Parts: sequence; structure tokens; C-alpha cells
Amino acid sequence: MDDLAKACGIGRRTLYHIKNGKSGVALGSILAVLWKLGLLDTVQAVANPDDDEHGKILEAARRPQRARTTASDNDF
Repeated sequence: MDDLAKACGIGRRTLYHIKNGKSGVALGSILAVLWKLGLLDTVQAVANPDDDEHGKILEAARRPQRARTTASDNDF
């Protein structure tokens, strides 16, 4: 753990928090560890809006529904 922490430029305690899934760890630290372990490619799809089907469904539900008005009777 000491070698990995040094290679990533973080402290042992930060690496311990990353390993145990603690909140409050800087994203840069997490990405540095993933990069050093060769796992950075697994993060690419995390925020890709084209691959987020659930997000697309939520976005579509938030869009205003198109309402058609009835044609008024302009009979003079």
C-alpha cells in the first residue's frame, strides 16, 4: 500500500479510505489510483450521456408534454 500511495502521490490514509469506499475522498485521488492500477478505462462510461439509458428516460419525463389546443370555431 505504501508503494501504491507514493506512486499516486497520495497518503496511505487516503488510499485506505479509497479502498474502504469512504466518502469525501477527492475524485483526483481515486482516478490516480485507477490510472496506476491500469483500470482508468473502466471509468470512461460513467458519465457518458449516450450510454445512460436511465438518464435519458428521466430527461424525457421532465420535458414538457406537448399540448394541442382545440381549433376554435371561427364561423362568422
